[in-house]
Amino acid sequence: MTMTPSSMLPLGTPAPAFELPDTISGQRLAYAALRGTTATVVIFVCNHCPYVKHIQAELLRVVHDYQPCGIAFIAISSNDAVAYPEDGPDRMKAEAQAQGYTFPYLYDETQDVAHAFHAACTPEFYVFDRADALVYRGRMDAATPKNDAVNDGRDLRAALDAVLANKPVNPTQLPSYGCNIKWGSGAR
Repeated sequence: MTMTPSSMLPLGTPAPAFELPDTISGQRLAYAALRGTTATVVIFVCNHCPYVKHIQAELLRVVHDYQPCGIAFIAISSNDAVAYPEDGPDRMKAEAQAQGYTFPYLYDETQDVAHAFHAACTPEFYVFDRADALVYRGRMDAATPKNDAVNDGRDLRAALDAVLANKPVNPTQLPSYGCNIKWGSGAR
């Protein structure tokens, strides 16, 4: 298992606009319609990544704790489903249903959205404030399948708590580590 770090998009970057198919509802959904009233969390994930599997239970607890506060969560898989069929739309829908996702799980077939975010790995987290400016990017917490760190969502929770309190998010942020995004043959 090779670890790839997130690219750490510059803070203050505006949220890239996108519209992608939601594997759960079958509808095309746009960022503008999905954004939260207080903040929006965009997460690059996929089905097969052991790093995503490792944090999934805590991620669902974070979602449960913060969705009622007006924070929207959007999961996106940009992996090449030809080479990695377990990351294709049908299996994404099955995974979302099995895990009880209460947020959209979008499929980025062209990988254009991953490029717009400069996404590099799964999982990778981006938090945008109510003005759609990037205030946090990187990891959920220090836990990975390769260490004994507590999987508690500490870093992501601290960022979300700051946003909810209308306070600045600590600019000292650490990259996420995970599997690299599986780029297709036509990837840029």
